Amino acid sequence: MKMRNFWPLLIAGSVGAMGVQAAPVDNYELLVGSYTAGQSQGIYRLNFDSRTGQIDAKPLQVVKSANPSWLTVSKDQHHLFAVNENGPGQADPVGRVSSYAIDPKTHQLSLINQVQTLGNEPTHSSISGDASHLFVSNYSVAEDPGGTLVVLPLGSDGTLKSVVQMSSHPASRVNPERQMSAHVHSVVSSSDGHYVFSNDLGADKIFVYRFDPKANPERPLTAAKPAFVQLPPGSGPRHLLFSADGKHAWLTMEMSAQVAVFDYKDGELEQTQLVDLAAGLPTSGKAAAALHASVDGKFLYVSNRGTANQLLVFAIDPATGHLKELQRRSVDGDHPREFSLDPSGKFVLIANQKSNQIVVIERNAKTGLLGKTVQKLPMDAPSDLKFLLRQ
Repeated sequence: MKMRNFWPLLIAGSVGAMGVQAAPVDNYELLVGSYTAGQSQGIYRLNFDSRTGQIDAKPLQVVKSANPSWLTVSKDQHHLFAVNENGPGQADPVGRVSSYAIDPKTHQLSLINQVQTLGNEPTHSSISGDASHLFVSNYSVAEDPGGTLVVLPLGSDGTLKSVVQMSSHPASRVNPERQMSAHVHSVVSSSDGHYVFSNDLGADKIFVYRFDPKANPERPLTAAKPAFVQLPPGSGPRHLLFSADGKHAWLTMEMSAQVAVFDYKDGELEQTQLVDLAAGLPTSGKAAAALHASVDGKFLYVSNRGTANQLLVFAIDPATGHLKELQRRSVDGDHPREFSLDPSGKFVLIANQKSNQIVVIERNAKTGLLGKTVQKLPMDAPSDLKFLLRQ
């Protein structure tokens, strides 16, 4: 896809970024990860005004980095980890992950170190519950070598150490184009931090591990019993999200454009519901991606890409975690790879990767419904959005 140079237009349209010290409490900072095959330079730090829903066009900082497609912010907001989704045929053919220090006063990002992920196209990362390790998903577009889950020790100062453990599993081979090898798309921890779940699009399974770094620091993950959750053939699991109380979980299945709902207890996921995002649509309309719940736990938002390009809104049953569809809303763009609810809960920001824009949509916090579009900010190939809170 040919990338247009939107960034000069973005700068020219700026009204100026406010200084950090003078910014009102309704202002937050937004970190944007992106793909850099076109005009994007890497990670962008921007101001966001939750009163108006406007992102300031002029960046506070631009961090040059190759394909920082997924951003993980530490719980204390002192560190940022960005996977560099590199692979064969790209400017940098080596998959990497980069660590940055976040200045507690200015939010200025500074590189701590960068290490290889020993795999191709790392697409996701997450921090263990005790903040001792980083889990990285090497998706690997090509069949050989295929995708892997890797584990990297994490220093208290944000320093990343080399990979100490790698895990992979056989593919389902249901889809001859996309499932001939493992494709680990994301890895998340249970709420109590004792278990780790690896969502493998190529295997049609969620692999479950027990996390115990004290027992074995060099190999902190061991297969749980049961060791995996079987999913429908050709479904392609992508992202898993636990409810705030840890009793339920939701999973997007990219290839079938579905959301699976689970009850969760002690490392075991039991499926209780399966929801179609693209019922009646052709295969081209099926490409489920991101999912996020509102802070109050009442609503779940899910993006479906393909030709559908929609954001779906669901009400969450507090007792069962089951979903009831409330709304299907166009994302006003193409390929909503990721999105984020702003800290005020009044807006949803969508990274439309292929239409090169971040779209801001109003949100009713009481009903969960999405309203009018308030901004379309040109941005080359945005892929992830994370907020930093004022301290």
